[in-house]
Amino acid sequence: MNALDWSVVTVYLTAMIALSWYLGRKQADAKDYYLGGNTLNWWSVGISTMATQCSTNSLLGAPAFVITTGLVWLQYEFALPLAMVFIMIFLLPFYRKLNLVSVYAYQERRFGRKARTILSVTFQFLRAFATGVTVYGISIVLQSIVGIPFWLSVIILGVVTIIYDMLGGMAAVVLSDVIQMVILYLGIALCLFYSIDAVGGFDAVLEKFAGLEAIVGTNFVGLKAVDFNGTGLTKDSQYGFWPMLFGSLFLYVSYYGTDQTQVQRELSSKDVDDMNRSLMLNGMLRFPLVLTYCFLGVCIGAYIVQNPGFLTLLDDGNGGTNYNLAVPKFVTSVLPHGVIGLVIVALFSAAMSSLDSTINSLSAASIKDLYEPFIQKGEIPVDRQLTLSRVMTVFWGTLIVIFSFFVGGISESVIESVNKIGSLANGPILAMFLLGILTRYANENGAIGALVSGLAANAALWLLAPQVSWLWWNVFGFVVAFILGSIISLATGGNTKELSGLVWYRGVEKEFNYQVNWPARYRLMAMYSVAMVLFCMAFSQLQ
Repeated sequence: MNALDWSVVTVYLTAMIALSWYLGRKQADAKDYYLGGNTLNWWSVGISTMATQCSTNSLLGAPAFVITTGLVWLQYEFALPLAMVFIMIFLLPFYRKLNLVSVYAYQERRFGRKARTILSVTFQFLRAFATGVTVYGISIVLQSIVGIPFWLSVIILGVVTIIYDMLGGMAAVVLSDVIQMVILYLGIALCLFYSIDAVGGFDAVLEKFAGLEAIVGTNFVGLKAVDFNGTGLTKDSQYGFWPMLFGSLFLYVSYYGTDQTQVQRELSSKDVDDMNRSLMLNGMLRFPLVLTYCFLGVCIGAYIVQNPGFLTLLDDGNGGTNYNLAVPKFVTSVLPHGVIGLVIVALFSAAMSSLDSTINSLSAASIKDLYEPFIQKGEIPVDRQLTLSRVMTVFWGTLIVIFSFFVGGISESVIESVNKIGSLANGPILAMFLLGILTRYANENGAIGALVSGLAANAALWLLAPQVSWLWWNVFGFVVAFILGSIISLATGGNTKELSGLVWYRGVEKEFNYQVNWPARYRLMAMYSVAMVLFCMAFSQLQ
């Protein structure tokens, strides 16, 4: 990188801080800080939701996965529209009707304070640790490209994001995510253009990509994007169609429907219809985005076949190859200056769009689920809400930065690392919410027992059956938690609380005052999932 590239990066980081200061000037209370005053447009919320999950983990890890394994990662997206439909019917409308800031407040209303506290603390620790992986991912890139120490890379990313999140709250998070999403996609598009040109055209890319098998090993499946043979139950069949379909379905329902980082953003929309519109937008646009950055992995893989000397740039320092560095090393080796700066900004955007929403939501969960119930003993006075919210944002941002120094060895792929962490808890957490919404017999003992048993079952699976794909953890943890949670509830007397407005029943949609014909849109999204599968099957025939 030269002075021009650094100028592009500096202007971007400065602009993010200035934007957040501007947006934060009129904030008056915690609702403004955490929910943007419920004035945010549905399309901005939807794009922000998509930007959050498209982190540096995706931009580094997905192309690295494609280079070493092939396009089967696209199967991970098939269930997303179906997950959005489930969430729109069974989960988010209940939270919206209850006017929640923390999604875990539902647990207290349905079960009790213990269930809310335990679940919120579990979320806070696991989400902070997983986001440390994001900071780790971009920091190793900065270290590799710029040559600055790893610790300094972490500090640069962490401090800038903490400052603009602290100043601007959710409004800054959403608007900055929209800007970052535009920059991110532009960066990916530029990389695609230069990589295709460097290899010699689209047809040359497809032809040369198949030659990667001789370099990366026998697990490489090339352009085959749908694998019906993989069961996910053996080490060499981790990414088959069925584990990726069902694993991602449970993962996405849990992530978008019970995770504070996502639910808080959805609850900041204007009404229940806008909330659903933002979910539908994410469900429809995410696949083209993922397809784009996965195809970037194809292009860089073809470039490696054509230029095998490129692999020397990916040395991990221990005699191995770190394919997570493939995108940034390609950028600095092939792209012109100025464009390099823009792509590095895209990498910053990917990391910051995940980090900003995480520390904002962790702050909200800490204030609403821990500080107010146990320290304040009630709602914080309005004149102190903003100050305490910002202090808690700085606390969590700092803790995540510390976590980032300890997450490098979880797995070889950054994107696999963050999904492993989440998949430990996704199923059990989802079970807690669905025990509340879909049953009338579940009680607090059963809800807590579900979480503990599901986490223990997944941890045992990780330690005792490492050949089982982490994708199945999302399903296995849910099934174990839901069954044992039901048994414990019934064995301890069942539910005795009033459940009005807290559980699903046929016809409950009348309570939500929809103005849109959502069933027709549900069918459209289901058809879109089928279309994804057919498209990927057709693309596989190009091999």
